[in-house]
Amino acid sequence: MKKISAIVGFLLVGFLLWYLIIKPYDYLVTFKIKTTAGTINQSIKLWNTSIENTRPIQQENLKNLTQQIIIKDSTYNYEWSISSLNDSISKVSVYVTDIDHSFANKISIPFGTTDFEKRTQNTITDFIEKLKEHLSKTRVSEVVVDSTRSTYCAYIPMKGLQIEKASGMMQNYSLLTSVLSVENIEMNGTPFVEITNWNTQNDSITYNFCFPVIKSDSLPKDARIEYKQYNGVKALKAIYNGNYITSDRAWYALLDYAENHDIVVAKKPLEVFYSNPNFGGDELQWKAEIFLPIKE
Repeated sequence: MKKISAIVGFLLVGFLLWYLIIKPYDYLVTFKIKTTAGTINQSIKLWNTSIENTRPIQQENLKNLTQQIIIKDSTYNYEWSISSLNDSISKVSVYVTDIDHSFANKISIPFGTTDFEKRTQNTITDFIEKLKEHLSKTRVSEVVVDSTRSTYCAYIPMKGLQIEKASGMMQNYSLLTSVLSVENIEMNGTPFVEITNWNTQNDSITYNFCFPVIKSDSLPKDARIEYKQYNGVKALKAIYNGNYITSDRAWYALLDYAENHDIVVAKKPLEVFYSNPNFGGDELQWKAEIFLPIKE
């Protein structure tokens, strides 16, 4: 009995040391949701900008982020860990610590629901509701293997953040239209965006906003517009419906599919647009084909 008591005592002391001193967080919240890790990543960053007294998100990688929210005399540290369970379901674990009152929280939590727990639950619930609202306004189809279409094109090279892509397109849509229409240039399809570099660490991109045209010797000369041949490639494809500001949600769906199926891809999405946002209407009816080139 003495040996058993000693072992139990040793285990109890070990557990208390881990719980009170070594355990790196005060509270853990987990949930599953039908979307990709990238969509969750972008939604956390957007949600963070809507909260008062927060610091910029720190990102280790696409699936691991650190967020800090300051409430009264406390700084809450949120460690977000996202894992993909399959092509459509993600699991999110949020490790929460009150940096200034961690020890007190660990002592109080086992004996009842504390204000810290309630505040944490309400905060995470708010995020989940915002995420679900966003998901209700976008749709990404199943992924298939297809090819992009070769075409000659007029284009404007651009750069910025992912979230700025749609506004950049709208600012230059009328320019391309007006310059090409003066010479009655024949179009060869709908506008598309060719991503030439995608930095997933800081969400920045360089890209070409392209109008497919029939190649000729009479294409108008304008210092703002360039011309080139775009050569089609084999690629993963998904159909995106929703506001073009968040069409990158399909990029992440294609990345997840490639990772889950051991397909090597180039992180250079191509988007072909079939709707004109200037006409407004139901955003879920806006359509774009999103491609992610497969490395041969």
